[in-house]
Amino acid sequence: MRIGVPRETEEHERRVALVPDSIAKLVKAGHEVLVERGAGSAAYFPDEQYEKAGATLVDGFAGAVTGVDIVAKVQRPSSAEAASMPEGVAVACMLQPATSKELVEQLNGRRVSVLAMELVPRITRAQSMDVLSSQATVSGYKAVLMAAAALPRFLPSLTTAAGSIQPAKAFVIGAGVAGLQAIATSRRLGAQVSAFDVRAAAREQVQSLGAKFVATDLVSVGAEDKGGYAKAQSDDEQERTLAAIGRHIVDQDLVITTAQIPGRAAPRLVTAAMVRSMKPGSVIVDLAAETGGNCELTVLGETVMEGSVSIIGARNLPSSQPLHASQMYSRNMLTLLQHLEKEGALHVDLDDEITGAMTVAHAGVVRR
Repeated sequence: MRIGVPRETEEHERRVALVPDSIAKLVKAGHEVLVERGAGSAAYFPDEQYEKAGATLVDGFAGAVTGVDIVAKVQRPSSAEAASMPEGVAVACMLQPATSKELVEQLNGRRVSVLAMELVPRITRAQSMDVLSSQATVSGYKAVLMAAAALPRFLPSLTTAAGSIQPAKAFVIGAGVAGLQAIATSRRLGAQVSAFDVRAAAREQVQSLGAKFVATDLVSVGAEDKGGYAKAQSDDEQERTLAAIGRHIVDQDLVITTAQIPGRAAPRLVTAAMVRSMKPGSVIVDLAAETGGNCELTVLGETVMEGSVSIIGARNLPSSQPLHASQMYSRNMLTLLQHLEKEGALHVDLDDEITGAMTVAHAGVVRR
C-alpha cells in the first residue's frame, strides 16, 4: 500500500496521524509512506525522525495524497482538502459523522472511501483501533490538571507549620474511559474523589480506583447499550439523576463531567441552579462541551464565570498533549491499516465487522 500523511490544518490541532515508530513498522512490512513536511512538528516529531523511519517527505497536501491508496488523518478534511482528494482514494480520520453530511457527500462525489475512526466497533478484536478510548484517556488526565490549575486551593491534604489542609473534593460524572482516568488522576493528586454513572458495570470500576460511588440506587443493568455506552434516560430517570447530582454537587470543589451518548447531544446533568449552589471558587470542567455540554452554562472553548464558580468548556484536550496523544492515535491507525491490508493492497471489505462498521462512504455510495 501507499499511505499518505498530510499535516493537520484545523485550528489548534497539534496531533499527527502516524508517528515515526508506526511508519517504521509499515515500511518494514513493505508499504510506502508519504509524509508532508512538518506534519509531526507540532507533536514534537521532526522531519528527520520520519526520514530515519523510512518515510518519503513531500511538499504540501497534494504531495501527501497524490498516488496513494489511503490518507491517514486525525481531523476530517476541510472542504478544500476534500476537493483535492484523488478520485478513488480512501481516507481514515475522526470524521464526526453527525455533522459531516455535506463533507461526506463531497468526498463521495469523488468516489473517496471514507472511514470514520469514531465508528470502530467496541469488540475485542478492534480494541487496538479504538481512538475514542485512547484519546479519552488523554482528556480525562488533562481535565484534572486544568481544574487543579483553576482551583484556589490545593488538591491534596497537607500538614504544614501553618496547620493542616483538608483535601479538595472532586466529583466525576460519567465513568467511561475519560471519567476513570479523571478519577485516577484526581486520586494521584490527593483529592477526595466521588463519581456517578448510571451503568451497573461502572460501580465496581469506580470503587476499584478508590473513589466513592454516588447514588447506587440509580444504577441499572439496562442503562448500557451493547457497545458499553450509556443509553438515553427516560424523563423519570433523568429527573431522579438530576436530583441525586444536585444533592451531591453542593459540597464539591471540583467537578469533571464526561457523560456522552454516541450520535446524540450530550445529556444536561448540571443545571444553572446546581452551579449557583456550589461553594465559592469551585471549578467545573465539561468534557462534553463539543457535543453540547453536560452543564447548562458551558460555552465551548471558553471559561464562563457564574458568580465565583468557573465552568471550563474544554475543546480538543488530546491536542494539548500532542506527543502521547499522537503516539496512541498512531497505534490505533497502524492496527487499522494492517487490518485493511490484503496481499499487500488496500482492501475495503464491507462484509467485515470492523471495516463495514467504520465505512461511511464507498464506491460512490453513502452508507450512513
